[in-house]
Amino acid sequence: MSSAAAFFDLDRTLMAGSSGFHWARAGARAGLIPRRRLYADAWANLQFRLQGSTDASTYRLQERVGALIAGRRSVEFSRLAPMVLAGVLPRIYPQMLDVAYAHQDEGRGVYICTAASQETAAMLAHVLGFDGGLGTRLEEDGEGVLTGRIVGPLNYGEGKPARMRELAAGEGIDLAASWAYSDSASDLPMLRAVGNPVVVNPDAELARVAAEEGWEVMRFETLGRRLKVGAALVAAVAAGTAGRRVAAGRRVATGRR
Repeated sequence: MSSAAAFFDLDRTLMAGSSGFHWARAGARAGLIPRRRLYADAWANLQFRLQGSTDASTYRLQERVGALIAGRRSVEFSRLAPMVLAGVLPRIYPQMLDVAYAHQDEGRGVYICTAASQETAAMLAHVLGFDGGLGTRLEEDGEGVLTGRIVGPLNYGEGKPARMRELAAGEGIDLAASWAYSDSASDLPMLRAVGNPVVVNPDAELARVAAEEGWEVMRFETLGRRLKVGAALVAAVAAGTAGRRVAAGRRVATGRR
């Protein structure tokens, strides 16, 4: 293996949308999460695909998830993995898999680095054939019951490069020779921790920074563009309908048909 590695954010980078939504959907089906909460999560997932995340929304989500899982056995959530994978895998960007596997073919380790749980990161890394996953570590008591707290920092913002440095120290990885991929300005610490930052489907702030820094930019998220095209078509149809009604009204007023 090379001393360099490649680190991939998960949501909106490796996959379209949020992996957390698919955990919520599986949890609602299993009766672990109130179904009414799922509707709010679906709306949040749509907003996330279009606009990205914010620090405030991320920390609110952390608090809400902590409250939901506290007192539950961790095995209850582990058993949701098949349903979660059924939702997540079709949303993995093939382009990003090509990039990841090209790194592996050149001898670099490939890792998921995400604010999602360590279990999610490790599970997806295993299924995708990556070398490992770095996620948020959830605390359990001595009987396998989740406390709702996390072990160490949330794997978000400055928490990501902290975990990357921890891995680098253990695996002999040279971060200055490594790559990182992310969509969000919240991951600027992660991107700046390596010598080769690449932005993927960037939010507005990250796109601005990437332009200033001359970083490589990859774009293939199409939902926003499809919605804009759809809105334009709806507007055009509405305008045409309104025009026909006005013309018909004028013909009636002048006695012409």
